[in-house]
Amino acid sequence: MRGLTTITFFEFEQNKLWAFAQMGLFPSKLQQNNGLSFYKLMGTGGGNGFSLWPDFSTYAFLGVWKDQKYADIFLDQNELLQDYFSKSKLVRTIKMLPVKSHGLWNGKNPFKDQVDHQSNPDFPVAVITRATLRPSRLLSFWKSVPAASAAIEKAAGVQYFKGIGEWPFVQQATLSLWDNFDAVKEFAYRSKSHSDIIKKTRSQQWYSEDLFARFHVLSDTGYIKSERQLR
Repeated sequence: MRGLTTITFFEFEQNKLWAFAQMGLFPSKLQQNNGLSFYKLMGTGGGNGFSLWPDFSTYAFLGVWKDQKYADIFLDQNELLQDYFSKSKLVRTIKMLPVKSHGLWNGKNPFKDQVDHQSNPDFPVAVITRATLRPSRLLSFWKSVPAASAAIEKAAGVQYFKGIGEWPFVQQATLSLWDNFDAVKEFAYRSKSHSDIIKKTRSQQWYSEDLFARFHVLSDTGYIKSERQLR
């Protein structure tokens, strides 16, 4: 299999201060990791996932891999990541294949080289969105967040959603899991609340950079106790 994207969530009951400190230390330690073409360690949103306030108990590691074997070796053996597994209460790893991706994340599209997989209506779907907000549009954006949360919470076919991001308030991303591509399309094009927000993003130019990517979900552990044999 050529290319793979993974996202692992770590939920902490204790060691929250340690986890927060890693936000400034962890990324620099991964620069020479074989097979890893793009990565982000991100915080998450509080409440139901889309919130102005961070969730200091949950963090997410996103990795884009040249091959599945590199992802498996990293998840099973990397010493840095093992610290996360040992200190967290619950973990969840989702493995995905990109099907469609457009836009930029820090000046490039990290999923573009992997997008040669055909969509399959029988596969569950993951969607990642990411944007850098213009400072002058922060207030307008965050005023719209409650409506966005309500819209996706009521959407048919959504299984899970969580706000993620590199920097609070200004660099925001989301991960959502869906039954299939039809459910995503129904929400994207027929939900009035969602379409109204999309119109605002364009007319008011909220973002200086944004990205939208769809994936097939190959596997999802769900939230499980952080034990090595369960990964």
